[in-house]
Order: sequence, then structure tokens, then C-alpha cells
Amino acid sequence: MLEVRDIHSYYGKSHVLEGVSLTVGAGELVTLLGRNGAGKTTTLRSIVGVVRPREGGVFFEGQPLAGKEIYEIARAGIALVPEHRGIFGVLTVEENLRIAVREGWWTLSDIYDLFPRLYERRRNGGNALSGGEQQMLSMARALLSNPKLLLLDEPTEGLAPVIVDEIVKTLIDIRRTGMSVLLVEQNLAVCEKLADRHYVLEQGRIVYSGSAADFAADRSIRDRYLALGA
Repeated sequence: MLEVRDIHSYYGKSHVLEGVSLTVGAGELVTLLGRNGAGKTTTLRSIVGVVRPREGGVFFEGQPLAGKEIYEIARAGIALVPEHRGIFGVLTVEENLRIAVREGWWTLSDIYDLFPRLYERRRNGGNALSGGEQQMLSMARALLSNPKLLLLDEPTEGLAPVIVDEIVKTLIDIRRTGMSVLLVEQNLAVCEKLADRHYVLEQGRIVYSGSAADFAADRSIRDRYLALGA
């Protein structure tokens, strides 16, 4: 479904991604792991066109995304849930959701079933929500665009364990619909509960790719590329 092929992305003169390649198949949940500053967020931004790769290409359902505007990539069926969440604080929960609705599988009723807390808070402003509720709202808004591929950037960062458990349960429910997911996440326990495959990014390069079973069996990968003291 998604193929990222040898992309090189920059911020100004800073060469952030140095030949990143990865794939996400239909119905897969794939994680992109790595320490802070490895280039994970830049990879997601390069997929959706916020950052334009100078070399290489991104292909979705066999079609190149090079030269497409961000809204065209979104219309093709890719939705990004950014690390900063990006909700509108001056709008209510329901207003945030309604502006994202596109025709398709996911409806507002479905979203309220998936996130009952958002239904309870539907008349509250975005700024009045807790961090966990804001994350749920950001995910819900992305789903209402009815994407084929969901990109998630650190969805559990800074959240209490009980909210992390809710996010994991929600992602399991989303997976059951057959949606493809590319997940950037620091919480390895979360990744191991969810992923079919893992990639590890180090200093802008993919240094490991493997199945969930292979990753779990090889502790040296974590020690070498993910441990804080490494």
C-alpha cells in the first residue's frame, strides 16, 4: 500500500533522512522506532508532503506522491495524527469532528462509539480537554477523513498509563477494520502489543527491519539502537 523508496529529506542544509526506505502493506500495523532526533517525525512529514524529499520517492497504492499538494495526499487516503495533536482549541469537540467528516466508512456515530469520552465532552472546547482527551480527538478527527492509511506520531507520549491502555485498545479496534497504520512510538510495550513489523531508524537511516517475533527475540537491537544509555 505504502512504499517509501530511498528518500533524502532536509531542513535547510541539514540532511535529516539519508535514504530511508520502508513499506506498509494493506491491513498492517508497522512501527517506526528510534531515539529522539533519529528522523521519525520527518519521515511521517515526508510521506504527507509537509517536507518534500529531494531524492527518492513515496508511492501510495502504486502511485507517486511527488509534486502533490498536502490536501491531495490527504484525499488519496493518508491521514496524519501529529505529535502536537493539532486540534482547534476554540472549537468544541463536536465542531472539531464535524469539520473533518468525509463520506466513507467512519461516521460521527462510529467515533462516539469508539471514543465514548468524546461523546461525554462533545460540547466542551478543545482547550478544556485533558491531554488524553485531546489525543483521542486528534485520532478521531483523522478517522473521520476516512483514510486508508493512518500515520500516528507518538500517540501515547506524556499520557497516564490508564489512558495509554485506552489508546492501545482503540488501536486494536481500528486494526480490526482492516486499516493500515504506520506508528511512531517510544513506548516499546505498546509497540510489541500492536505491531506486525518494526523498523528502527538511527541518524536518518533504517538500521533494522524485521517481524514482531524476530524483534522480540533479539534483545541486542534494543540495547544497540533504543536504550537510553547506548
